Amino acid sequence: MKRILASAIGATLFASGILATDAVFQVSLVPDIALQKQTDNITGVSLNIWGSNQQHAFAIGVINGSYGQSGGLSIGCVNYSENYTGMQWGYLNVVHSDFVGFQIGWVNYTADNDTGLQLGFLNYAGRLKGLQLGLFNMAAQADHGVQVGLLNLLPENRYWFTGGLANEVAPVMVLVNWRF
Repeated sequence: MKRILASAIGATLFASGILATDAVFQVSLVPDIALQKQTDNITGVSLNIWGSNQQHAFAIGVINGSYGQSGGLSIGCVNYSENYTGMQWGYLNVVHSDFVGFQIGWVNYTADNDTGLQLGFLNYAGRLKGLQLGLFNMAAQADHGVQVGLLNLLPENRYWFTGGLANEVAPVMVLVNWRF
């Protein structure tokens, strides 16, 4: 009975993340071949060929992945995360939920809320709360946002120049578009 109880408590603690530890340094070839386990939170420096940890760190590598509430500075060819606060600098930056900060890359994609700056060739935000600078910019929705680029799409803007230019411009616009 004691073994069953101890196993149940251990499984509960592990599943809740209480047993996850913080590590200051990570080196990763792939997520399963790394100095630290994937469940460890990296709070210092992460050097990756392909890494995937929750982190509040400086991550540099080919592929920098993070999950949960992560943040810091990620520099790599590909940066992907669930939620991220900080700066992502790479060819492809992908955030599956919420992003706060700066994304600089060829392609910047935030599925949900993007608060800050997207600077790239192609920028996408589910809900823009900031600035997009790029050749092609798209935001499914915008609380308050500005797009500057060759082609700017903001389909939530329903009217062409009649919705009050102080609040919105048009669903599709060249050079600049906004919604407030």
